Amino acid sequence: MAKEEKFVEHIQNGYTTTGDYILIGAAMLEGKAFPEAEIKIPLKTLNRHGLIAGATGTGKTKTLQILAENLSEKGIPVLLMDIKGDLSGIAQPAEINEKLEARHKMIGIEFKPQASPVEILSLSEQSGVRLKATVCEFGPLLLSRILDLSDAQTGILAIVFKYCDDQHLPLLDLKDLKIIIQFATEEGKEEFEKSYGRISKMSTGTILRKIVALEQQGADLFFGEPSFEVQDLLRKTPEGKAYVNIMRLNDLQDKPKLFSTFMLSLLAEIYSTFPEKGDSDKPELVLFIDEAHLIFREASDALLDQIESIIKLIRSKGVGIFFVTQNPTDVPKEVLSQLGLKIQHSLRAFTANDRKAIKLTAENYPLSEFYDTKEVLTSLGIGEALISALDEKGRPTPLAATMMRAPMSRMDILTPLEIKNLINGSQLFLKYNKNVDRESAYELLTQKIERAEDDITKEKAKKQRETIERTASKSRKNSRKSQGAILKILTSATFIRGVMSILNKAFK
Repeated sequence: MAKEEKFVEHIQNGYTTTGDYILIGAAMLEGKAFPEAEIKIPLKTLNRHGLIAGATGTGKTKTLQILAENLSEKGIPVLLMDIKGDLSGIAQPAEINEKLEARHKMIGIEFKPQASPVEILSLSEQSGVRLKATVCEFGPLLLSRILDLSDAQTGILAIVFKYCDDQHLPLLDLKDLKIIIQFATEEGKEEFEKSYGRISKMSTGTILRKIVALEQQGADLFFGEPSFEVQDLLRKTPEGKAYVNIMRLNDLQDKPKLFSTFMLSLLAEIYSTFPEKGDSDKPELVLFIDEAHLIFREASDALLDQIESIIKLIRSKGVGIFFVTQNPTDVPKEVLSQLGLKIQHSLRAFTANDRKAIKLTAENYPLSEFYDTKEVLTSLGIGEALISALDEKGRPTPLAATMMRAPMSRMDILTPLEIKNLINGSQLFLKYNKNVDRESAYELLTQKIERAEDDITKEKAKKQRETIERTASKSRKNSRKSQGAILKILTSATFIRGVMSILNKAFK
């Protein structure tokens, strides 16, 4: 059997699937694509998570776009973290040109331009459906990990949340949290010590400083009401297409703490609300995190542990998570080991460190009799990738250098007018883009403090009045004594004889 025939059979056997799948391209050998060697990704395995990696300009974003639009067509909702701001074109069909038609002819796929239903979401002041969450929804443990608190500080935060539960004080936004922490060591110090024990003012000061640092990254816009309901990510059109939810994050590249905060809250909410799916035929939701290193940059060990735990557990809820980054080493090895689908675009070997990274990357892929993995990693063209997936039984598929199909949607961003029209037509925009500031811990504690201050003022005034009255009473008493003494002198016989004597002398 010729080498090419053996290669095609090898790929066909490895990528055979009986269920529904996404066709993303054709396998290549020595630079030639074989249309009959189709690379099919079973929908059933997409909750096993994945990685899209490669150097800048090698086609990572377009691969993400291919997967997202095909998932949408299959009725699987998608959430895209758009860090660079270049994914909005999914809402418009692609324009046909000779280059695209030639590529699709080589891989044996008919090119059909089409758009996907899109929802634009936002965490910041950028236009879009505003996503928020309340402080109480986070809870003390998750919030402590985001703030990187010590065990003692975490304990204090837990006490604060317990006090708010006991006193029916809603913790909605960060000003609620700050005032209750201040109250615990100032006006309400005795109350806290009596019921919960002594709270260190030094520890609460540290917690407050970390909350302020989080605020400076824009978290004050994220914490509050109305809370976003994760079920709204699962919407479909009447025709059965699922929405591609694009989270605009291009103004948060220098705010990794806020990005991590949002991601953890979202994953925790999905895990707590989605039902167990078990071994389902397709995922309920797929998340793509572009520039994934931003999640892990400056993350504490506790935060990384939380992310790793959620990645392991959330797949049972039918949720797949894909990390998109330049180098697989950007993702912690504990997380990398959980990823079933790996799509590796070309890497550049400009430095010794680059060559080491390529060697490590090659070792993460199955051995192949048809490829020198290290060599292929540096010779792939734009829109080509090494792929290793899982078959329907969870077994690794053969390593395949793949010529990727092109996106069916626009490979460019929407115009400002197109984005405006898209947002204006959104039902979610009307639901979430409103300011809600109901009575919560801040208002209730402020009233309590003011009442306490009024009571103190009244008590001080009462004491002042009593002091004045005592002073006045004593003064009146002393005055009466003085008047009595004078009257006694004036009416005495000695005084009268003296006066008479003076008068007699005067008239003589």
